[in-house]
Amino acid sequence: MKRCGWCEGHDIYIDYHDKEWGVPVHDDRHLFEMLNLEGAQAGLSWLTILQKREGYRLLFDNFEAEKIIKYKAKKIEALRQDARIVRNKLKINAVIENAKQYLNIQNEYGSFDAYIWQFVDGEPIQNKFKTLKDVPATSKESDIMSKDLKKKGFKFVGSTICYAYMQAVGMVNDHVTSCFRYKEVKK
Repeated sequence: MKRCGWCEGHDIYIDYHDKEWGVPVHDDRHLFEMLNLEGAQAGLSWLTILQKREGYRLLFDNFEAEKIIKYKAKKIEALRQDARIVRNKLKINAVIENAKQYLNIQNEYGSFDAYIWQFVDGEPIQNKFKTLKDVPATSKESDIMSKDLKKKGFKFVGSTICYAYMQAVGMVNDHVTSCFRYKEVKK
């Protein structure tokens, strides 16, 4: 079975690639979770984040923004001491700030899904890359998304992070054309 080369060598990568990566997501909570996990990945490997994902879900109340916005100094300090997540103060604070902005967007747009999918006109972009070298790190859509998220107060949402997010939640299909998932995700 042919897969995208980036996932070979680690079972957790293979499982993520085969079941999640590139599949369109429209659940607000999951979209919020993935945006924060992509931000946590900045400067680290995605494997590190996947290995810590359950810790993130547990420690950040399954990414329920209404709970996260109530975190006080004691909770934040406990998060900074917990090795089940990336213990970077800026990244932890970013999740809390992002939760506030996420709730604002839900109020303004009706859902985070409606807001975030507008950057691709509500439909996944179906790329046709033959090799991993062809896959870009950013796109005009990720540039626009990043700029708008930053304007709204989100943290750790540069264009590269936004493009990885778009790949993860199926806003773009960047499986290489020879990968068995390319056609499955395209459906």
